[in-house]
Amino acid sequence: MPSVPVLDGKGKSSQALEVSADVFGVTPRVPLLHQAVVKEMAARRAGTHSTRGRSQVSGGGRKPWKQKGTGRARQGSIRATQWKGGGRPFGPRPRKYDKSMPSEMRRAALREAVSAKIGAGHMSVVEALGVTEAKTKALTTRLKDLGIAGQPTLVVVGEVTEGLQRAARNVPWLVLETAGHVSVYQVIRHERVLFEKAALQALERTLHPDGAIAAPAPAGTAAPAAAPAAKAEPARAAKGRAAAKSPSKTPRRPRA
Repeated sequence: MPSVPVLDGKGKSSQALEVSADVFGVTPRVPLLHQAVVKEMAARRAGTHSTRGRSQVSGGGRKPWKQKGTGRARQGSIRATQWKGGGRPFGPRPRKYDKSMPSEMRRAALREAVSAKIGAGHMSVVEALGVTEAKTKALTTRLKDLGIAGQPTLVVVGEVTEGLQRAARNVPWLVLETAGHVSVYQVIRHERVLFEKAALQALERTLHPDGAIAAPAPAGTAAPAAAPAAKAEPARAAKGRAAAKSPSKTPRRPRA
């Protein structure tokens, strides 16, 4: 069963957190990871590029010179594509670059991306990030204590507070994300990945191959009561209702 080192306050591995082999112990498949990254990068494109054809450029309504007798090539408009300032042939038009990918493939790609980071030893876990004030220095000092300073790092937390977001937005090598929004490209691109323990467990439940698993209920919580069974409908009433729904047959008229 794969395990992830849990760092203490000094950045040393105090213990190992075991994770499910069905989720974070799979073998990475490069074509699947490539497809997921291409999909994500294509979805980031705005697709607002646009050019004007010869019919959209203003001017050029009359023939620049007569057809014959000038010795020059015949021209019909100064807004034709061969003229400076004319329309552009086959130029880009606004479009969408979105690519479709089944949800199960996206989930499998994220499982394999995290598994690759665990196998390479570039992923670690902390109980909690422990940064409450909106100070960049406090966040970078905390990460430096964990052995992270300068290398591209992805930090996945359970909740991004306003103070934590303000502290992280001025660090160029740091990306802050929640477990529900982390992507394959983010995991692959960054050299180090740091998870809060609760965030990693939430992601593990979400990416389980058998479907999303509910979080375990806290100790001492009673199980919800089962809903009362519906009363059985009397057979006579059900039979009468079925007869009322069936269309009545019209008798045939005798032939003459």
